[in-house]
Amino acid sequence: MVNNVQQRLTVISEPNRFRIVELLGDGPRSVGEIVDALGLGQPQVSRHLRLLAEAGVVEATKKAQQRIYHLRPDAMRELSDWAAGFAGLWSARLDRLGAFLDDETKQQGV
Repeated sequence: MVNNVQQRLTVISEPNRFRIVELLGDGPRSVGEIVDALGLGQPQVSRHLRLLAEAGVVEATKKAQQRIYHLRPDAMRELSDWAAGFAGLWSARLDRLGAFLDDETKQQGV
């Protein structure tokens, strides 16, 4: 799982691919729609989509002459699960920070 997560995060970290993932978060889109939304050339968008597909983040279905891309739910779930593992860590750290600030405020008599 870690290798998949690392590969997917690396691929998604490129700004245009990140924007594509955000667009597809709203629902499936054709290559043409992605080109229009990003203002990039079709070859650039196709290259980004190919890299996202190789990382397992997106997949395409054919509809007549178009390729319609959508996010792969299992890949996004895997990324979400990985990130959720840090929620407890940050929650505990923020709780400690809050307690520290409360103590500081009491000591200063504010």
